[in-house]
Amino acid sequence: MKQIVVLLLLLLPIRILAQAQTDSNTLTNVVQFSGLVLTSDSLQPLPYAVIYDKTKHQGTYTNALGFFSFAAAEGDSIVFSYIGFKKKTFQIPVNLSADKYNMVQLMSTDTVYLAATVIHPYPRPEELKQAVLNLKLPNDDMERAKKNLARMSTPEMKMSVPVDGREASSLVLRSQASTYYYRGQTPPQNIFNPIAWSQFFEAWKRGDYKNKN
Repeated sequence: MKQIVVLLLLLLPIRILAQAQTDSNTLTNVVQFSGLVLTSDSLQPLPYAVIYDKTKHQGTYTNALGFFSFAAAEGDSIVFSYIGFKKKTFQIPVNLSADKYNMVQLMSTDTVYLAATVIHPYPRPEELKQAVLNLKLPNDDMERAKKNLARMSTPEMKMSVPVDGREASSLVLRSQASTYYYRGQTPPQNIFNPIAWSQFFEAWKRGDYKNKN
């Protein structure tokens, strides 16, 4: 009995050493797996693409520039996926000389063809024919133009139409020019201008302000 106990005590350090060597080998197999995910046609980065480690059931996703980096092991199968692109599977090589591995994964678009869909406005041809017969056709182009160019509606439409870019820029430039011209002094007021009053009285005598309608 004592011999068996002594034998077990002698074999115990050998087993511990073998276990330590196995753990050491396992640690050396871990690599920092990094890279870029780009499109195959234009080499544009794919942000937030999914990178999944099928062996360890873990993964990550790319950043806004298509870059990724996470811890993996030699021989792991890595799946790259992105919406609208075909999935790619890559296996990390074994017996690497370094604890880092970098790569560039190109993704090709996945074209999906849908069946043609024909939309009919009416379920039966008879209903379509009846709808065409009941259709009230509008007036010709000349009649529509006369309605759109009516004397009462044209001024209202003119007041509701906003200015375009050229008019807006002209107003801003003229306002700035007036501000720079009278900088440091009071702008003139026509209410105190005798020439403006003279022109007003002459226009009044001519009847420019009378209602001509």
